[in-house]
Amino acid sequence: MSELSTRLRLRREELGLSQEELAQRMGYRSKSSITKLEKGINDIPQSKVEELAAALQTTPAYLLGLDTPCPPPPGFEPLPAMTRVPLVGSIACGSPITAEQNIESYIGVPAAWHADFALTCHGDSMAPTICDGDIVCIRCQPEVEQGEIAAVRIGDEATLKHFHRQGDAVMLIADNAAVCPPMVYTGPQLEDIRIEGKAVGFCRGL
Repeated sequence: MSELSTRLRLRREELGLSQEELAQRMGYRSKSSITKLEKGINDIPQSKVEELAAALQTTPAYLLGLDTPCPPPPGFEPLPAMTRVPLVGSIACGSPITAEQNIESYIGVPAAWHADFALTCHGDSMAPTICDGDIVCIRCQPEVEQGEIAAVRIGDEATLKHFHRQGDAVMLIADNAAVCPPMVYTGPQLEDIRIEGKAVGFCRGL
C-alpha cells in the first residue's frame, strides 16, 4: 500500500466520511473506486490527487507525504520551535514591564524557554556570564530560587542580579564584584524592590 493510499484513508476517517460519501464528492458512481484507491490497486493521476485533496479539505502535499520535513544533514541540528517576545527598553516607574511604551521591538526566541519578555543588558556587572549588549530572556514570576538570576525592579530601574534573601534582608549579587559590589536592602528599602521574573536564556551577537 502506498503512502498516498494510506493518507487518503486516514484523512477520510479523520473527517468522518464513508467511502460512499467521498465517492459522491468525487463524482464517482460507487464507492468501489475509493476502495481501490485506498488499497493501492489503481494509480492516481496528478489531476485526481488535487481533486481528492480538495474533497478531503487538505493539500496534495499532505496526500503525497511531501509535508514531512527532511532530516537535517549529518552534523546539523534542526531549528527549534520559536516564538516572539517583546524586547523591553527603559521601565517607567509604576507601569507594567511590558507596557506598550516600554516595548522597543519583538524578537524570536526558542519556545522551550517559556520566556515572556527580553531585556537588553547594559554594563559588565554580570560578566562573563552575561555581557554588555546581551539580550536576556525573562519568564514572569514573582519569586525565584536562592541564587538564581532575576530581573529585579528597583524603583524605576531594572537590574539583572543573583537574588538572595537572608532573613529580612535582600541581597543582589553581581558576578563581577569588582564592578558592582553586593547590593543590600533592608527595612523600608524593600518596598522599592520587585522581582519581575527569572532569567531563562540569553542571545548574544544579534
